[in-house]
Amino acid sequence: MRFARHRVKLGFMEFQTLIGADSLQRELGNPDLAVIDCRSDLKHPAAGREAYLRAHILGARYADLNHDLSSPIQAHTGRHPLPVPEVFARRMGALGIGNDSQVVAYDEANGSFAARLWWLLRWIGHKRVAVLDGGLKAWLALGGEVQSGETLAPTRHLTVRLQAQAVVSSDEVERALLSPDTTLLDARAAERFAGIVEPIDSVAGHIPGAVNHPFTSSLGADGRFLPAEELKRRWQARLGSVQPRQLLAMCGSGVTACHNLLSLEVAGLGGAKLYAGSWSEWIRDPRRPVARG
Repeated sequence: MRFARHRVKLGFMEFQTLIGADSLQRELGNPDLAVIDCRSDLKHPAAGREAYLRAHILGARYADLNHDLSSPIQAHTGRHPLPVPEVFARRMGALGIGNDSQVVAYDEANGSFAARLWWLLRWIGHKRVAVLDGGLKAWLALGGEVQSGETLAPTRHLTVRLQAQAVVSSDEVERALLSPDTTLLDARAAERFAGIVEPIDSVAGHIPGAVNHPFTSSLGADGRFLPAEELKRRWQARLGSVQPRQLLAMCGSGVTACHNLLSLEVAGLGGAKLYAGSWSEWIRDPRRPVARG
């Protein structure tokens, strides 16, 4: 479907959750489009940028998970602390994202890293951001153009309108879990949640009372999100009578939890909050309980 150009002054329909590769291809080259490559590898931090330099979507700029989408790790934090809002906004402005930009974030395929940028921009008040459904894999399958090297863009100004209520701390999680009205939703794979394996963090298991919903549950075999109606059906089956505003989303370090938050938005079930520190911050304090199985 063509963009409804009469809807907004910049020629875009506002994409606030997902965008297909065909839709992106039609608007590539629009000066108010900012395409951001978010590829990353948790075990090999330099791999994402190296892949970007080899080949990326035409005009895309690169955002590094550890340096652009996170703050430095501190003694009390998890592996990917939230960036300082004003620092993050300046960095995004240096990548050519301004108040009027339609941002499209992508990674290799499933959106697990791109969703982090999607959530961060919404956190500072910028809603015109979408994840490329199927990522670079979908773009290449469509015959989309790529280029090598680094792409630069004119710096723009991005205003911070912080949505502070969208995130919760470890202390808030501890207090919230005392209430039967709160559900903690863990996006990690089932075997990590159960504590059977733990390839990244020093302690295996999960927060007592948490519910497991691996982020991959929202995806088809091709790495694209399932249709909105199917996502809604699956979420309602998982959550029962729990309302989105009662959800706190977590994972290992606050990255793939954003994927679940994006999935909820696609399903029309917005309102959940992010536990940004997630498991890797929870286990920093040995007094906090751990469950397995």
